[in-house]
Amino acid sequence: MELGSILHFLQDKTILITGATGFLAKILVEKILRVQPNVNKLFLLLRAADAKSATHRLQNEIIGKDLFRLLKENLGPNFNSFIAQKLTLVPGDISRQDLGLDSDSILKQQIYDETHVIINLAATTNFDERYDISLGLNTFGVKHVINFSKKCTKLKVLVHVSTAYVCGEGEGLIMEKPYEMGVSLNGVVGLDIDAEHKLIRHNLTHLQHLGATENEIKIAMKDLGITRAKKYGWPNTYVMTKAMGEMIVEEEKGKGDLGVDIVIVRPSIVTSTFKDPFPGWAEGVRTIDSLAVAYGKGKLTCFLGDLNAIVDVIPADMVVNAILVATAAHATHRANGNGIYHVTSSVRNPLRNWNLQDVGYRYFTAKPWINKDGKAVKVGKCKVLSNMDSFNRHMFLRYLLLLKGLQLANTAFCHFFQGTYLDLNRKIQIVLRLVDLYKPYLFFKGVFDDINTHNLRQALLMDTHLFYFDPKLIHWDDYFLNTHLPGVVKYIFNNNY
Repeated sequence: MELGSILHFLQDKTILITGATGFLAKILVEKILRVQPNVNKLFLLLRAADAKSATHRLQNEIIGKDLFRLLKENLGPNFNSFIAQKLTLVPGDISRQDLGLDSDSILKQQIYDETHVIINLAATTNFDERYDISLGLNTFGVKHVINFSKKCTKLKVLVHVSTAYVCGEGEGLIMEKPYEMGVSLNGVVGLDIDAEHKLIRHNLTHLQHLGATENEIKIAMKDLGITRAKKYGWPNTYVMTKAMGEMIVEEEKGKGDLGVDIVIVRPSIVTSTFKDPFPGWAEGVRTIDSLAVAYGKGKLTCFLGDLNAIVDVIPADMVVNAILVATAAHATHRANGNGIYHVTSSVRNPLRNWNLQDVGYRYFTAKPWINKDGKAVKVGKCKVLSNMDSFNRHMFLRYLLLLKGLQLANTAFCHFFQGTYLDLNRKIQIVLRLVDLYKPYLFFKGVFDDINTHNLRQALLMDTHLFYFDPKLIHWDDYFLNTHLPGVVKYIFNNNY
């Protein structure tokens, strides 16, 4: 297979993008509008009650971001009219049939009649999400998008963005292979998506019958998700529900009635932009960024994990470029293979935990965070706890003994220390839960094969400077010291995190 111009492919196309306010979706929208202004139209599906609230979200959560700075500079006074011409807002919800659009909606019929490409980016990426919400978005949302796509008469390809970590706690070389319906990671039989949905409804009804508060229901739904995920071999609700979403894709492929390819793109840990539209744009506290924020602010003094383990990260603009190239490949050539792409770095340009520890220390030593009192926060090298036994000892000696002492003092002094005791206990429980959630990734022993993605890169003969996604381009020290961490400080530290 040889791929021609991606720019030519995008010209005059109408594209439906779900999850439009998400991190990757915003970068995707900006990229298309900037490099191919002759795209016909982008339908942006976003969760909103009505057109007015959808417009508010567009202005505040998408085009109002610094990400669109270059596009605004290029277009000058024509920016607003260009946006009005190219973007059509679609208030909806992928967790509902027909994406939450009214049955008699003129807009829905317009999408059916005009759409050439659907890119499904809608998801909840919270590891600790409520099971009902996660299943609704990450699993049944995929089914609803596929059913919707069947009514799009001009559709050429459907791209579903998943995660490389649907493999759970995989070890060794993890292949770009599909997940079959009902097959668990640990061999436990009985995984049934519809049964999981019924279990959720049963639990919700039972909790409501008992008069549970909203917070109690929220906690129960989170606990249910973790319990079900671990039963079938996944470490958390997020990756299990994403894996079940992929199962639905494979099931629909097997029916053979779609008429178009469904592509699955699996990025690993997504970080700030490498260079496009400019280096270092970031948003929200993502997995490794939460550690960077805590460390830079002097709140992280110890680290749990295997320093020699490979941590797989990939800049967001490379993920977006891979999505667009895969879209063009499968729309124009019905590309060979199973249509699954790992957009990852661990095989071709591995990064290890000790690299992150080192660059974090070097960056925040040279450029310390200035706190609200105007003082520079001094950081030291994190104490590394290399296994769970050492972590448990650390927690016992440093915190649990203190908690036990507070409990005894509280009893002796008529609950005088009750507030302090409850606050410390709450913080300890949060830490223990976070460690439980992130432990699989701190000791991850797998690397992601990316032969399909490599072949995709090899097939691209034109526009390679615009649609780069080779992780070998990245010099990790330079990227973290001069791009990623400065971006985290600018866009995350300075936004009240």
